Amino acid sequence: MIDFVATFIFFFAVIDPIGTIPVFIAVTRGYDAAAKRKIAVIASLVAAALLVFFAVAGEILLTAMGIPLAAFQIAGGIVLFLFALSMIFGESKPEEEVRLIKDHRETAIFPLAVPSIASPGAMLACVLLTENARFNIFEQMQTVAMMLAVILLTLLLMLVASSVHKVIGNAGASVISRVMGLILASVAVTNALAGFVSYFDK
Repeated sequence: MIDFVATFIFFFAVIDPIGTIPVFIAVTRGYDAAAKRKIAVIASLVAAALLVFFAVAGEILLTAMGIPLAAFQIAGGIVLFLFALSMIFGESKPEEEVRLIKDHRETAIFPLAVPSIASPGAMLACVLLTENARFNIFEQMQTVAMMLAVILLTLLLMLVASSVHKVIGNAGASVISRVMGLILASVAVTNALAGFVSYFDK
């Protein structure tokens, strides 16, 4: 059995459902309620499909390219750490992705599904938390279930986005995003250290 709470919090940090709310509001500005619901569902389904693909095939692709999982774990930890630093010190997730909307066509795929929900950090997390040598199939299914639960929570928040945004505002979403960045930085260091231990134990 996996640690459900820790896994849920980890995916909550890398997906950041709260930070997705301002992005969703900006993407769907001018759409009616029915269209907003459709965009939320499409974005969630696309993000879920992409992350499940990385959970199922990520390690297989690494093996085919001859990349040790320990090396990917170290690299993934470093990338996650840099991603976390950008959440803490740089533009927060909602600020950065709302800015992207101004430069690109407003669609459910970009920047809502990718990279707002299915972020690079989430893709790396799916690979690291479904390592075949550390987790059996049942545990990997539990991890995927926790990831899907976070995406479902993200969908629910998007469906009530207007109400939530009125309560927390952009400032509140920015604060929460930075707290999630701090949690993610700690998890990233843990993953990198575990990768070093695994690599040098061989």
